[in-house]
Amino acid sequence: MFDNTHLAQFLPYLLSITSNAVSGRIAVEYRSRFGLSVPEWRAMAVIGDYGPLTQRELTRRTLMDKVAVNRACKALEDRSLASRMPNEQDGRSHLLKLTEAGVAMHDEIMPLALAMEERMFACFDQAELEQFREMLGRVRAELDDFDGEQVDSRNYGVK
Repeated sequence: MFDNTHLAQFLPYLLSITSNAVSGRIAVEYRSRFGLSVPEWRAMAVIGDYGPLTQRELTRRTLMDKVAVNRACKALEDRSLASRMPNEQDGRSHLLKLTEAGVAMHDEIMPLALAMEERMFACFDQAELEQFREMLGRVRAELDDFDGEQVDSRNYGVK
């Protein structure tokens, strides 16, 4: 599959297709078992990790297009997996939080996601995994000024 073309050596391209393959593989599981789309699971996972968030904060943390975040939040609310509550720090926005059913689903999915991660990255030893995480963190830190507000799915990426 990989060759020596310029594109095959272009790291942003390699990151993108690898990310899509990993996300797609995991998505098969949570779509078939739980009926969740990739954006819905990402929103649920981030809220599960950070607690109640505004849609703007979700957009920033996931780097998803704000329309995708809005749809994911609406779908989670429609399924009673998340609910809105007033944002006491900003009366113009609401916080999205997982409901009891959402927490239960999140707690059921996380061990499956972690087991899949372990299988997918079994070709690395522990030191390589730590180094890989550290390198990805450094790349992300270089792009720290980029957030989800700049993502526009109509342009396949950046506004």
